[in-house]
Amino acid sequence: MQNQRRVILENIAPQVDNGIFPIKRIVGQSVQVTADVLADGHDVLEAAIQYKFEKDKKWTEVRMHALPNDAFSGQFTVEKQGKYVYFVEAWVDYALNWQYGITKKINDHQHVKSELLEGVEYLQPLLTLVSASEKKYLSELMTWFSDEKYYDEAIKAAVSEELKAVFKKYPTKLLANQSQEYSIYVDRKKALFSTWYEFFPRSASSVPGKHGTFKDCEALLPRVAKMGFDTLYFPPVHPIGEVNRKGKNNATDAAPGDVGSPWGIGSHHGGHKALHPELGTLDDFKSLVNTAKELGIEIAMDFALQAAPDHPWVKEHPQWFKWRPDGTVQYAENPPKKYQDILPIYFETPDWKNLWDELLRCALYWIEDFGIRVYRVDNPHTKPFYFWGWLIAEVKKKHPDVLFLSEAFTRPKIMHELAKQGFTQSYTYFTWRNSKSELQAYLTELTQTNQKEFFRPNFWPNTPDINPFALQGANESMHLQKYFLAATLSSSVGIYGPVFEFMVTDAVPGKEEYYDSEKYQIRHWNWQQENKITLLITKINSLRHENAALQQTNNIEFCDTDNDQIIAYYKYDDAKTNELLMIASLDAYYTKQAWVRLPLASLGVGEGHPITVVDLITGNSYHWDKEWNFVELHPALPFHLFKIIK
Repeated sequence: MQNQRRVILENIAPQVDNGIFPIKRIVGQSVQVTADVLADGHDVLEAAIQYKFEKDKKWTEVRMHALPNDAFSGQFTVEKQGKYVYFVEAWVDYALNWQYGITKKINDHQHVKSELLEGVEYLQPLLTLVSASEKKYLSELMTWFSDEKYYDEAIKAAVSEELKAVFKKYPTKLLANQSQEYSIYVDRKKALFSTWYEFFPRSASSVPGKHGTFKDCEALLPRVAKMGFDTLYFPPVHPIGEVNRKGKNNATDAAPGDVGSPWGIGSHHGGHKALHPELGTLDDFKSLVNTAKELGIEIAMDFALQAAPDHPWVKEHPQWFKWRPDGTVQYAENPPKKYQDILPIYFETPDWKNLWDELLRCALYWIEDFGIRVYRVDNPHTKPFYFWGWLIAEVKKKHPDVLFLSEAFTRPKIMHELAKQGFTQSYTYFTWRNSKSELQAYLTELTQTNQKEFFRPNFWPNTPDINPFALQGANESMHLQKYFLAATLSSSVGIYGPVFEFMVTDAVPGKEEYYDSEKYQIRHWNWQQENKITLLITKINSLRHENAALQQTNNIEFCDTDNDQIIAYYKYDDAKTNELLMIASLDAYYTKQAWVRLPLASLGVGEGHPITVVDLITGNSYHWDKEWNFVELHPALPFHLFKIIK
């Protein structure tokens, strides 16, 4: 295509898939934009970021500054929740180019009468743009540039920073080039920083063998709040199917009294807009949600799009399920796991529009009638990507506060696509990353590649579905280590309890599944019990709320150690007003020693500069003035959480 533009714009970042998907930020975060800007010849180039909130009419301009190798950089802050757009604009700045050239000639002691007259041509158009005082200044310069008797004054003014500032303030963007527009989705802070606790409401009763209720859950809220959790996630609270109901330990034949899996949703009591009758009424649930809010806790509901064989949808909308020639529906499978109590929804149905609308109504029902603002979505990778992009966008049009956590333990690109389609946070592979090399490689991937622009990790050491081999039979030290790593490496963390803090790890032999799993039966817990794990979880969660460095994931730098069983990492907030050093042993049984190398360059200090590190767990402080420093960690307390004071 023919045009007169000379400036080339390339490698614009941040962006996702050439702008198809938005990058993600939270309110108050900055967006650092870089671009390669180049043109033929040696002219002076200028560049700017143009950005606006989607509902604003006017664009805001932020000038970019030049970096080596034809790169430019600039940044702006997103201050509202919702969608922003930005693009990069660049141009040959002929006025600055004139000043650059005349400066070279003046420094070479050349006579520049003709060049000064050219300068008048760059000043004249500005007279209608500048302020009164600036207009007086430019008029004086035009007189000097035009009359040789003012030559000495003219050459000083021509090379001045004052004139340069006017040219920068009022650029003439002749034949400017513009990039395409890129989008940013801005969420509330909880999208980036959240602390989750999960338990089964039916196990909330203080009476052994009795089905728990929402009232029982409400009584447990102070415990959850005391431990420092701000999000309480429940497995599905809907009626549970009675056809093909699972028995204890995933038995295919339920015995009388077996309660079944909460993920087998739907019965004659109702479906996705109903509550399990033994848990309580709609008013009971609303009371629970409101009481939780008063304690600083949000209730996260499970959004599981599947149906038990006796879900009302099966009779009312048989076209939403794929029927086999023998009149049955193939139950759900995730080999080697089989879910005989669950029918998958047939998203390829010709009646897909009505299906999608009903699923959206289900999501909006709990949002609009009960104040739910967080969804944990079950197995989203088994439903179409474009469906999720549509549903999440439709929800956020009305309710931008709503957050979606993707429970997809699957192939990386599928997990990434779900995040791009709009999921706020994602489950991760942290559960299976145990060695120092595995942890460092994984965190580097999450925080130093383009994943950081769209994939927000939420680290869970365990879930009802996953009893990882590393925790099976694990001791107290291993549980402490796992929570510390999860809670300090990622800004969002969660545990399935009280299984985790009570160290209940009995497993089905050879599988990462719990024996006597709560998925298929009611368990009785001593909810009043406290132990070292509950106390340290409480302390760590408190420190997460007190330290901005732990409220983000991406500002992390791993530190060298001379022991592969000790991992160390430095984290900081964007302003570097809060700097922390975490050091953890990966050995749950033996005392470990190591020399740890401080990241002096990142700290902005040199060898010999005294640094105080205060362990925020124990209160002990140490004074270091060397690059390498000695640490010793014991299984009884296998980590340090140091605040750095320079």
